[in-house]
Amino acid sequence: MAGILDILSSDLGKSIISGVAGSTGNDSSKTSSVLTMALPVLMKAMERNSSTQEGAEGLMGALSSKHDGSILDNLGGLFSGGVDESVKEDGAGILNHILGSKQKGVEQVIGQKSGLDAGSVANILKVAAPLLMGVLGKQKKEQNISNSGDLTGLLGGLLGGSESKNEQNFLEQMLDSDGDGSVIDDVAGMFLGGDKKETDGIGGMLGGFFGK
Repeated sequence: MAGILDILSSDLGKSIISGVAGSTGNDSSKTSSVLTMALPVLMKAMERNSSTQEGAEGLMGALSSKHDGSILDNLGGLFSGGVDESVKEDGAGILNHILGSKQKGVEQVIGQKSGLDAGSVANILKVAAPLLMGVLGKQKKEQNISNSGDLTGLLGGLLGGSESKNEQNFLEQMLDSDGDGSVIDDVAGMFLGGDKKETDGIGGMLGGFFGK
């Protein structure tokens, strides 16, 4: 199965990047950087949320109804004239559900790495979140997934079964912050070059992971 970053580099992914950049007024390359960092984090958070029966059933329900993949059928219509406010509101709800109190910390860290302010990152993610759900809904339909076990396998497959331990640790640390803002200090120091001791290790690896 293609991973989420493989999908991002496909024709569909390029259309999404271009459309999200245009609709949020951001540079395409920076929008691409934001999505390259953010989508694995969102996927990891969904995978964790789906580890409970209630979480898995909630995601299955969303992917079977509102987020069944149909949003991807007319991207030209979605992005022409600006994305409808209802789509952004949906995205804001998805992000709040997936990330909870970690959302602002994640947006700030990604903003630092991508060179955008956290507000711009937030706007990009509001538009991207319903599209990510659409990708999941489409995959669910194509693979005829009907139970939580298969759903967990789908999420793991999209994350890429070959994730290195350091990549896993990065995603976990982004999501395991207690939401008090320290995620910025901890993760920025370790992964964004603030701690020189880490630059050649995990920080260097993440530079490769995020195409920097």
